[in-house]
Amino acid sequence: MSHASAPHENAPVASSGGFDADLVFLERWAGPLGLLARAMLAYVFFAEGVGKIVNYADVVGYMQFHGVDGRLLPLAILTEIVGPLLIVAGFKTRWAAVALSVFCVLAALLFHVGGGYDETLQLQKDVAMGGGFLALALLGPGPWSIDAWRKRTGTRAAGG
Repeated sequence: MSHASAPHENAPVASSGGFDADLVFLERWAGPLGLLARAMLAYVFFAEGVGKIVNYADVVGYMQFHGVDGRLLPLAILTEIVGPLLIVAGFKTRWAAVALSVFCVLAALLFHVGGGYDETLQLQKDVAMGGGFLALALLGPGPWSIDAWRKRTGTRAAGG
């Protein structure tokens, strides 16, 4: 096959579909899809944080059963309430995503290693969520975020 008949590697893909067309769609919808992705990641944590407040005494007992000091529960609640709010707003997103990724790994190691089927599922969920937050930390929140707005306008928050 001659090089003249081979398609150029940067040639546009036909508009009837293909990988490049899919990327154009994703780029066009990056703002709302990025916000949706952040909300989906944050939902689990926010709900868990509220659940810890409602079931405070039970959660302290669960933590102590696993050898974790129950006095750390307020820190866990703060992480699970404030972190998701920052993620959804897209404010200090990368820092919040790193914190929640570390939180996921710690939760997996402290509470879900060596358990039965349900604990294995929880461990897998925590590892997957940690990976999702790590990807968010690496890639950033996208155009529909306070971070992107601050970058576009040159606005800096106090201490930011």
